[in-house]
Amino acid sequence: MPSSMSLDPRTALLIATLMMMLNGIVLGLMHKELAEDVRPSAFNWRVGTLLLAVACVLLALQGLLPRAFMLPFANGCLLLGLLAYLRAVSLFCNKRISLVYLLPILITVISIYWFTAHNPNVIARIVIGSFAMAILLLASALYLFNFTQQDSSISQTALATIFLFIGMFMLIRGIYFLVSPTTMATILDDNSWWNILTPIFAATLPVIGTTAYLLMCSHRMRTRWEIAASTDYLTGLPNRRSVVLAGNLTFHSAQRNKMALSVAVIDVDHFKNINDRFGHDAGDLALKHIVAVLETIGRKMDLLGRFGGEEFVVLLEQTNHEQALVIAQRMRLAVQHSVFDLTGQAITMTVSIGIATIQEADQSFDNLLQRADKALYMAKGLGRNRVEFADKLTTVST
Repeated sequence: MPSSMSLDPRTALLIATLMMMLNGIVLGLMHKELAEDVRPSAFNWRVGTLLLAVACVLLALQGLLPRAFMLPFANGCLLLGLLAYLRAVSLFCNKRISLVYLLPILITVISIYWFTAHNPNVIARIVIGSFAMAILLLASALYLFNFTQQDSSISQTALATIFLFIGMFMLIRGIYFLVSPTTMATILDDNSWWNILTPIFAATLPVIGTTAYLLMCSHRMRTRWEIAASTDYLTGLPNRRSVVLAGNLTFHSAQRNKMALSVAVIDVDHFKNINDRFGHDAGDLALKHIVAVLETIGRKMDLLGRFGGEEFVVLLEQTNHEQALVIAQRMRLAVQHSVFDLTGQAITMTVSIGIATIQEADQSFDNLLQRADKALYMAKGLGRNRVEFADKLTTVST
């Protein structure tokens, strides 16, 4: 086979450049499709990809301009591109990066200029550049691996692994040239397999890494849509849909395992008066106050959700009617004795609570919920600020 068909470092760099440019264009076209909170991160990723592409072009064509200018500039673009990736990752993880990461870039650019213009030494340039790249790459991997503990996805783990893999490659590359008695004129010399592997490994990040990054963004958007569909926007509690789904699962589990299950329906007394007197913003704050009190009193095993308006539902697992009455009474008293502070004005609120416990005749969670709702209306009809139990008509009031 003719030698012209073999892959040399210059060709590898130009192929890597083409792949980077194409991925940068694709990411740019998809920018408006991303969620707004992800766009700053995506913008930095695109900038990083384009800077890496510029760096590869400059390194491939380094003989066209004085190397004392071309090489520091090319390496500066390369490291700034990796810094842009690091910033993209940090923004995605809701973190801020330290300005200390500018230090390896500054040291590298100055060192490469020195070892090009004043004391030519290609090995020193490779070692310093490799270590600087390793620092930025491994820092990105660390951000992602730490964030994976909070919000894990396969794409996020894959991207972190890519950063780690390439970072370790650059670290080993630097160590190899530091301890090996290798000699070469430039990184375009085709007598070193490192010169051919390096652009191939470098292209992995903007090519495969960009795919992983886009999947990571897609996972975040999908997760937030799922949360939005199941969470009440005001209180952050599970919404009616989520409570019903959880209630059905809990009901069938309790029925199958012959376990107790109770439901409490809670309604804020005279809530309309708060809206009428102080406005709907005050009403929203009042609901948040009620939620904070109920969450403090409730057990970790119980599910508290907002059913709509000023009505809440609590699933009381493994709880019989006597235990449910104690819990409901504790909730009612906690709300009554708490003070809602509205711009210095103390407002006292109360709640009415209806309770029902699972019975053999119940066919669905809806049967249980309907009885608890009837008990709630009984509590409100009897004067409010009280607890009514649907099945045995047990009353606990002020």
